[in-house]
Amino acid sequence: MKILLAAINAKYIHSNLGVYSLKAYAGQQGGREIEIGEYTINHQMDTILQDIYRRKPDIVGFSCYIWNITYVRRIVRDLIKVLPRVKIWLGGPEVSYDGVCILEQEPAVTGIMAGEGEQTFDELISFYEREGTRGKEDEGKSGLGEIAGIIFRDLSGEIRETPPRRLLPMDAIPFPYNSLRGMEHRIIYYESSRGCPYSCSYCLSSIDKTVRFRSLELVKRELDFFMEQKVPQVKFVDRTFNCKKDHGLAIWRYLLEKDNGITNFHFEISADLLDEEQMEVLRQMRPGLIQLEIGVQTVNPKAICAIRRKTDPGRLERAVKTVREAGNIHQHLDLIAGLPWEDLSSFRRSFDWVYRLRPDQLQLGFLKVLKGSYMAETAKDYGLCFHEEPPYEVLFTRWISYDEILELKMVEDMVEVYYNSCQFDRSLREMEAVWQSPYEMFKDLGEYYREHDLAGINHSRMARYEILYDFLCEKDPDKTEVYRDCLMYDLYLRENVKSRPGFAGDQSRFKGIIRRFFVEEEKNPVYLKGYEAYDSRQMNKMAHIEVMSDGQMILFDYRKRNPLNHNAKAVILGKNTFKD
Repeated sequence: MKILLAAINAKYIHSNLGVYSLKAYAGQQGGREIEIGEYTINHQMDTILQDIYRRKPDIVGFSCYIWNITYVRRIVRDLIKVLPRVKIWLGGPEVSYDGVCILEQEPAVTGIMAGEGEQTFDELISFYEREGTRGKEDEGKSGLGEIAGIIFRDLSGEIRETPPRRLLPMDAIPFPYNSLRGMEHRIIYYESSRGCPYSCSYCLSSIDKTVRFRSLELVKRELDFFMEQKVPQVKFVDRTFNCKKDHGLAIWRYLLEKDNGITNFHFEISADLLDEEQMEVLRQMRPGLIQLEIGVQTVNPKAICAIRRKTDPGRLERAVKTVREAGNIHQHLDLIAGLPWEDLSSFRRSFDWVYRLRPDQLQLGFLKVLKGSYMAETAKDYGLCFHEEPPYEVLFTRWISYDEILELKMVEDMVEVYYNSCQFDRSLREMEAVWQSPYEMFKDLGEYYREHDLAGINHSRMARYEILYDFLCEKDPDKTEVYRDCLMYDLYLRENVKSRPGFAGDQSRFKGIIRRFFVEEEKNPVYLKGYEAYDSRQMNKMAHIEVMSDGQMILFDYRKRNPLNHNAKAVILGKNTFKD
C-alpha cells in the first residue's frame, strides 16, 4: 500500500513540519511505503495533479492551511477523476474546526483528521492495512468509527465524527528529520513545545492551553543534528518559546555553547517575560546566532483586553531596547490592524510606538478571523466584517472603515519596501527629522506612489531609489543634495552596483584620487586589510568609494558585512584626504 503526504507551501523556501512528523510517527512500524510530496502555491495546479497521479498512491493526505486550502480543494476534485479508487484525507487547522461542512462540500474527500494528527494518521494506516482501501469503513470494532479524532463518510454516505483524541506527550513524537537531503536551501521547522498558555482570541494555539514540552535531553540531541548538518536556519514553531523560563533558557545556553558559526535559530517570544538572567545570555550570542519575533499587536489597553492578551508595554519596550543596544540579535516586531477597539488614530499611535523601538523588521499585519478561534465566535459583537474566503482577512469593524484599511494597506507596502528591506536606513533617518510621525511619513510616500500611478508595480531596486529621491525633492527642494547623499550612501551600503541612478552625482573627476587610494592600499594596507592577495585594480572593483556633495569620501568594504543586515562596512575617509 502506497501512501502520499502532500504539502502545498506558500514558498519554495518553506518546508512542512506536519507531514514530516506524521511520516516519522507512522514510520516507526517498518515496511510502510510513505512518501512526501512538497509543492508550492506558485506551481501550476496541473503540475501538482500530474505528479500525484504518477506516484499512484492508494491514500493521499493533504496538509491544509489558510494559504493553500483553495488549491487543495481544486486538486482533490480532479484527483478523484484520474485516481477513482484513491482515499483522500485532509488534516490541519483549516479543516479541523468545520470538518463536517468540508465533507458536505467535497464529496471526493474520504475523511478529515481533526487536531493533532500523528497517532490518528498511524491508526488510519493500520485500518487500511487490515481492511484494504476497499474496506468496510463503518463496521466492526476495528473500523474507522473506533479511531479518535476523525470525521469521515461511512459506506452509507453518512458523515460521522469520532471523539477528540487525547494529546500525546511530546517525547512520544519522533524526530521528524532522518535526512535533510533536498532541503539544503530551505528553512527547517522544529518544535520543542506545543500549545500556548495565553488565550489570544485571534489565535488557534489558544485552544490548547495545556503546554507540553519536549525533554531537554531530547531537544539538545536534535539541535546537535541541525548544527552538525550546518543547516542555515531553524525556525522554532513554539507559540511562546520563553513561556517556561528554565526550558527556554536551557536551550539558549546550549546554542551559545554549541554554536557552529553558521546556523541561525528563530524564536517567537513574549519580550515582556525577559529578565536580566535571560538578557545576559542573549548579550553573549554571536551576531546572527538567533533572531526574535515579538508580537506587540497593539498598545491600546482596551484592544489588549478585548483580545484576551496579556502584555506589559513598559517591560516590552525595555526588553526590546536592551536587546537592540547589544547589537547582536535581529528583532522582528508585529502589529495587527483591525482589532476590536482600535480605530485609525489608535493604530497610528501603536505604529509610531513600535517604529521608534527601531526593530530590524516591522510587520504590519491584518486581523485574520480563523475558523475555530474565539474571535470568529465574537465577530458580530465587534461589527467585524471579513473576507469569506481564506485568509479571512478583516474588511472593516465598528472602529475602522474599509477606506482606512486601504490606507493601512498602502502604508504596509511602503514599510515593506523602504523599511523592512534595510536598504534605506540613512535616508529614513533623515526623513524622520522632517515628519513628526513615522506613520504620516509612510502614508505620504504611499500617496505619492498612488498619485503618480506607481502603486501595484514591481519596481526594480534602482527605481525605488529614484522614486524616493523624486518624492523628497518635491517635498523639500532645498535639501536635494542632502537626500542625494543619503540615498547614495544607502545604495552602496548594500551592493557595489555598476549602474548608477539618474540623480547620482558625477564622480568622473575623482577617478585619479580614487585610483591612487587603492594603489596606496596595495602598498601599505590601512583601510583594506585582508586584501593582500589582490592588486589595486582588483581592490577597486571589490570595494567602492563614493564622494559626497560636500567632498566627504566614504569607503564601502563588501568583504566585511554586518551579520544581521548584511550591509557593507562603511569607513569615512574624510574630506580632501587625497589631493588630485
